[in-house]
Amino acid sequence: MGLFDKLLNEFIDIIEWVDDSKHTLVWRFPRYQNEIKNGAQLIVRPGQKAIFVHRGQVADVFEPGNYELSTDNLPLLGTLAGWKYGFNSPFRAEVYFISTKQLTDLKWGTPNPVMMRDPEFGPIRIRAFGTYALRAVDPRALLKELVGTDGSFDAEAISELLRSMIVATFSELLSRAEIPALDMARRYSEIAQQLRQLVQEKIDDEYGLELSQLVLVNISLPEAVEKALDTRTSMGVVGDLNRFQQYQLGQALGSGNGGGGAAAEGAGLGLGLALAGRMLQPGTGPVASAAAVPPPLAASWHVAVNGQSQGPYSHDQLVAAIAAGQVSPGTLVWSSGMAAWSAAVQVPQLSAAFGPPQPPPLPPQP
Repeated sequence: MGLFDKLLNEFIDIIEWVDDSKHTLVWRFPRYQNEIKNGAQLIVRPGQKAIFVHRGQVADVFEPGNYELSTDNLPLLGTLAGWKYGFNSPFRAEVYFISTKQLTDLKWGTPNPVMMRDPEFGPIRIRAFGTYALRAVDPRALLKELVGTDGSFDAEAISELLRSMIVATFSELLSRAEIPALDMARRYSEIAQQLRQLVQEKIDDEYGLELSQLVLVNISLPEAVEKALDTRTSMGVVGDLNRFQQYQLGQALGSGNGGGGAAAEGAGLGLGLALAGRMLQPGTGPVASAAAVPPPLAASWHVAVNGQSQGPYSHDQLVAAIAAGQVSPGTLVWSSGMAAWSAAVQVPQLSAAFGPPQPPPLPPQP
């Protein structure tokens, strides 16, 4: 250091904090032996507060602004140091800058599943995660309870404690609220608001911090429960399983071209849709005529489609397919107890479904 720089340092002193970080809560101004010159400039920027500490005791607190330090604006420090008629330069004090802006994008989550008793699924384990925002509202309490003599204190130093508080409070909240798992998704905002208030009560007076925002991003169920829900949803979409099987039969037969005889050739997808339409109107059309068929055997049927066996199908399904024209008299069928595949019209249990036999064509007239 040159002579000019040394002299300049003797007469000019600026105390300020230019915060380039995003999560720093407290920063101590570095000063050799904590010496501050009389008349030094203190610059406190928006979103900051400055605290003077003398021999371990918190003295004066400065809001945002530009100050020239003197006995007049350091009354508490003057009292602690025993200044009756002003002070000489330099004087000793520690200066801490407190960030009062919101620190956002802080994350929380359940490291282990939380047990809860669901009225529909019984005991289940759930996981949850989200974000929260934090800011300092009482610099004195923050400095006293958390910072101590640290030169720098950021949100990560307290995030573990806050995450533990949030998770523990989340578990207590769910056990008291008794919210069904299937209703949680539409109540995320309500749960998050209650959770924020409960955690705030624990940290408000003790640490001088405010949990200004808490967001619940997701609550997930165990994989087994999610699979069960998917299965239940699929069953709800399918509806009547018997009609669904009949529709599948119609689709399988309608997609073939001639697997069981000339009458089935060219049936195509149109007849499959016709069969599905008849299934939606039970008791009408050709399906209603199937009521005259004798009671079915306690067996399932297989149908030859394009040279491949399709099935098994119930007796009612096969009769419905015959009534819709999907199964022709020559379509090969087989059921347990039959020695071999036979044309449908030759099977006693199915022949009545084709209606009474038609007389052969008349011989040509002489």
